[in-house]
Amino acid sequence: MSCLIVQSDKTLLLEVDHELADDCRRAIAPFAELERAPEHVHTYRVTPLALWNARAAGHDAEQVIDAFISYSRFPVPHSLLVDIAETMDRYGRLRLQTHPIHGLVLHAVDRAVLEEVVRAKKIKGMLGERVDDDTVAVHPSERGNLKQALLKLGWPAEDYAGYVDGEAHAVDLAEDGWQLRGYQREAAESFYAGGSGVVVLPCGAGKTIVGAAAMSLAESTTLILVTNTVAVHQWRSELLRRTTLTEDEIGEYSGTRKDIRPVTIATYQVMAARKKGVHSHLELFEARDWGLIIYDEVHLLPAPIFRMTADLQARRRLGLTATLVREDGREGDVFSLIGPKRYDAPWKEMENQGWIAPADCVEVRVNLTDSERLAYATADPEDRYRFCASSAAKTEVVRELVRRHEGEQTLIIGSYIDQLDELGEALEAPVIKGETRVKERERLFEAFRSGELHTLVVSKVANFSIDLPEAGVAIQVSGSFGSRQEEAQRLGRLLRPKSDSRSARFYAVTARDTIDQDFAAHRQRFLAEQGYAYRIADADDVLAGDEL
Repeated sequence: MSCLIVQSDKTLLLEVDHELADDCRRAIAPFAELERAPEHVHTYRVTPLALWNARAAGHDAEQVIDAFISYSRFPVPHSLLVDIAETMDRYGRLRLQTHPIHGLVLHAVDRAVLEEVVRAKKIKGMLGERVDDDTVAVHPSERGNLKQALLKLGWPAEDYAGYVDGEAHAVDLAEDGWQLRGYQREAAESFYAGGSGVVVLPCGAGKTIVGAAAMSLAESTTLILVTNTVAVHQWRSELLRRTTLTEDEIGEYSGTRKDIRPVTIATYQVMAARKKGVHSHLELFEARDWGLIIYDEVHLLPAPIFRMTADLQARRRLGLTATLVREDGREGDVFSLIGPKRYDAPWKEMENQGWIAPADCVEVRVNLTDSERLAYATADPEDRYRFCASSAAKTEVVRELVRRHEGEQTLIIGSYIDQLDELGEALEAPVIKGETRVKERERLFEAFRSGELHTLVVSKVANFSIDLPEAGVAIQVSGSFGSRQEEAQRLGRLLRPKSDSRSARFYAVTARDTIDQDFAAHRQRFLAEQGYAYRIADADDVLAGDEL
């Protein structure tokens, strides 16, 4: 009896404890998205985007169908097999190619599909003259926008138009004291072989190193886009350590410096900033003949960068992320503008191999006082989450949890500055927030890394791209409503393997019977899908000294 149940609604149920489960998981991973991963049965879903991702990575319908038939416990619904074959067959019927006379063209291997799309209102302005019955010219500046539009029409184009090499610049990996892990090399090579695309790796698995490896393959000038100035400095430090690049070859383009070098690291905030309605810094994209553009935390791409990326289709593009979850549902834009997913490693698989730390997740629920409950019930809807998430009842719980982990590197994480200031005062711990100067942030982060400082209170400025390898405990008191990717990133602060191999502890302190609890359930969904189960604890039991 096999381990997989294939259902006609395109869901797949995988029995985790079956002896064939690991083989099956590897077989279906290229074309099925993991939705839920509780203890015994994992749920995957087959979507058009996942199937097109698989086609772009070189898989065909025959491989997908063979995987289903090989591992399915019951006969696979025939209608599903037909639908898979027809969906995958849609990819590549339209091709973006270069023409010796007309430049960029859209060529069809199915003339009827071309006739359909050239008549679509959203497509017309992107196309030029008709070259022949099967080919139409494309305005070069519309290459990315056309790919977006075709994806939404259900006819994703295969992009054969190639890439300009960009300005050559030698980048080699340093050979002293370290070596690429196997999955890091495989991720970089998978990206480079495909030309452009996204690498999905858990926090702590070394996405920056994958970026460095990709740069050594591209051997060209590189623009790296990151989330904040601290991340700029971390990328710079890592590149100096892991590659042969010198300080003179790496520039910083941020709020404080505008230094363009063969390898330039810029922040999304500066790039997306507007002055009198104009994105004045976007000319950085054209300041050099970039051969490679790296998007760190690609799932966070702001709208202006999405728009500019539509114009950068002639450059190799690498997206790095721990999760492609976007609450606005724009994963398809990442696919069409950056490229398909080229490499993905499940969190639990990386944990089992020892590359990231195991984690224990606990939700601690506090009770509002009677007066707080009444105030919450009568508050305006837009104020309710802030009110319950910032409940004073959380302070004693946080204090107790910090006491229990005395001597361990502990992060207190939240979204509301007044709440964090109060916690910082109660715990006699420094607070890092948006207004904290970059130098002070870096000083505090370094004190935390070195063990000089054991407790640090941080706002959402620490959600992304902050390397704190010895952080072993995180206590979350409030978040960005129901954001799944924020929950994943916050847990990710703890997942770097510890020097003593201990597990990480992630606490979420929530207010019972409020939207704080509801949002927490939604936030935890991504981690549950990755196999992290939250235990529920009562705040009164925690304060009474019960074991967690």
